[in-house]
Amino acid sequence: MSTDFDFFHGTWDVVNRRLRKLLVGSDDWEEFPATSSSHGVFGGAGNFDEIVFPTKGFSGMTLRLFAPETGLWSLYWANSRDGVLQPPVAGSFTDGSGEFFGDDEHEGKPIRVRYTWTEITGDHARWDQAFSTDGGRTWEVNWIMEFTRR
Repeated sequence: MSTDFDFFHGTWDVVNRRLRKLLVGSDDWEEFPATSSSHGVFGGAGNFDEIVFPTKGFSGMTLRLFAPETGLWSLYWANSRDGVLQPPVAGSFTDGSGEFFGDDEHEGKPIRVRYTWTEITGDHARWDQAFSTDGGRTWEVNWIMEFTRR
């Protein structure tokens, strides 16, 4: 529904864990901080956030748009390093958790992308990103964000 991302409005401290190398079977994670600020648009049928990674020297943004005719959200990511709006992932929430899927490329090879939103409370949320090289049969989680409301 169009209020699914209302929980995310406000300012958050973020702990990031990200794989240093993707799709090579690595278990070498890096951890770094961020701050995210989010607000609704279109009377709730949209959401925008900006996230700043001070130790990494870049920032990112996500635009989320709700399509009432399908009941699906489309999520679009871009960052300040390349200024490119990435292909969207689309999906919805069920029982308080969200799953969003899309197609993209990693190092020139097609991949399936999954974002999940879980552990959502008034003061906490968890997001992760996973890639699949086999059409979604198996997934490698490569980025985890733990959000704590500021």
